[in-house]
Amino acid sequence: MQLYFLQAFPGITDTLENGATTARSIAESWDKQWVDLLQNNTSNNLYGAITNLGVFFAVGTLLFFMVQWLKDVIYSEYSRPISGLIWPFVVVVLLSNPGGGSALSNLTLGVRNFINVVNQQVVTTADTEQTYQQAINMSVAEEVAGSLLRPCQALTGQQQTECLNKATEQIDDLWQEYRNRYGNRTWIDRLENQVNQIKFSTGIVTDAAFNALLGNTGQTTIKNFLISLQYAFQNLLEATMLLIAALGPIAVGASLLPGAGKPIFAWMTGFLAAGIAKISFNIVAALTAGVIINGPGQDINASPDLMWFIIFLGILAPLLSLFLAAAGGFAVFSAISNTETLVRNRI
Repeated sequence: MQLYFLQAFPGITDTLENGATTARSIAESWDKQWVDLLQNNTSNNLYGAITNLGVFFAVGTLLFFMVQWLKDVIYSEYSRPISGLIWPFVVVVLLSNPGGGSALSNLTLGVRNFINVVNQQVVTTADTEQTYQQAINMSVAEEVAGSLLRPCQALTGQQQTECLNKATEQIDDLWQEYRNRYGNRTWIDRLENQVNQIKFSTGIVTDAAFNALLGNTGQTTIKNFLISLQYAFQNLLEATMLLIAALGPIAVGASLLPGAGKPIFAWMTGFLAAGIAKISFNIVAALTAGVIINGPGQDINASPDLMWFIIFLGILAPLLSLFLAAAGGFAVFSAISNTETLVRNRI
């Protein structure tokens, strides 16, 4: 059954699976890259080279740190200098790299795994009735059926009848596959009725009739692109988190620079913001899918144009999740900076 879907929409067969499985499969496909970068032979791999660069930054900025520290010793009666000595120890501990992963790499991988666990729990909870994949399949099923039926349009007489019979046999397998996954749903019955109207119609089926019942070929191409775009966005988030993780040693090494804002805080904020974007996207996608399934999906007489839903998933939901991540990241950065200042003043 996957074959028919693949022929019409190559590269997005995961939409036949549940939303939780899709989210998990994207994360798991990146797992090896994370482990290879952050834990395997970190003395000689890319992360080891970046860690060496971070050590170079730490040694270089140590001079500025010592100048500021001596100044504080003279003018601050030892209170700030003593608390300031924490940072060199933190940098040394985080950047020490015995070859099987530094403390920083292990912490980074642990935070990434925690974000993925939370994301998986969110998707599983919000998608208990598989609304996400139902909405996706409801949006593209017309085009899948149309790709099988349209070759029959150019035929006439008995040839057209035989072509329609063979096509509907394959489409019936698609409906059965949907029912096996989601149960008896009103939107499946509606789509099946639309196909039967073409199968049992008399005379030549015009382009207008095909487009009215099963959409047009232009929509098929656009939907294919937009659905692929949302998967590209989810993989982009994974790549972004991996890139931020790889740059961690530089942020740590530069944190000895005197100043209120430490680069390590900006790095932590960026990493958490990418995680917020991932979780936000899945929440928005699941909630919007519920609107589709619980609205027009329950009306057998409805004939909704769900192009807006595909546009939302492919363009608007990623933009919204990035905006929420930016706002959340700013709040996290402010909280971390204020906490660091409070702790420094109290020590």
